[in-house]
Amino acid sequence: MTASTPPTASATASRAPGSSDSPHSPASRADRIGDAALDLLVERGMRGLTHRAVDERAGLPQGSTSNHARTRQALLETAVRRQVQLEARVLAPDELPGARTGPTTDGEVEATAGAATGAGAGATADSEAKATADTEAATDQADPRLRTAALADALSLALHRYLTDHRALLVSRYELALEATRRPELRTFFDAAGSAFRDPLVAMTTAAGSPEPERHALSLVAWCEGLMFSCAAGSFHAAVPSRAELRTGFEELLRGMLGSR
Repeated sequence: MTASTPPTASATASRAPGSSDSPHSPASRADRIGDAALDLLVERGMRGLTHRAVDERAGLPQGSTSNHARTRQALLETAVRRQVQLEARVLAPDELPGARTGPTTDGEVEATAGAATGAGAGATADSEAKATADTEAATDQADPRLRTAALADALSLALHRYLTDHRALLVSRYELALEATRRPELRTFFDAAGSAFRDPLVAMTTAAGSPEPERHALSLVAWCEGLMFSCAAGSFHAAVPSRAELRTGFEELLRGMLGSR
């Protein structure tokens, strides 16, 4: 896989943990529209996202997307809502120690994104499940080194999964984030939907013993975002770090934050 020819967002999402889609259960019309919108963002950028193009990509009768999302703002919100749903399947916040404070299922994510509009705004492999159970057990220990190791292990699992199998979702997210800088009404919606991931991270840093969880969560997000951009669209796109390398990076960052050795 290369950054120049990423798979579509919906194609990568079909392999996401906890996915409820199957070849025998067609997605809802809203999901099909959202998937088609994300695919177009990945392949053509923001200029390629039109109601007509979404109809064609989704295999829907002409006018279907306009009936669902009459304005461009509504279409962008549909794309953001679907982006959040698919990212929740990949990042699976409920797998991480002490993180069950935000929405994780499709229904809960849908409710979060829907609430943002009014305000202006799964299953994993046995080995991964065992690793998660081990990190949760370690987090309960008093030794800060164990807490740091547990959090680093869990975060490296989520980030490595994203970088290896779901890089197209990064491209569509960047397109939406850039558009949000030009549309204040989308910015509010985009930020509110993103709280589904920020809040669990604050909870995790709190559980790990951080004296300033909000600031430390921001530092973790900034580190992850920089790494993801470099590997998806930047100079490191051809050299994705291994999970062990990511774990080492998280441990170094967390030791500096939490004071553990």
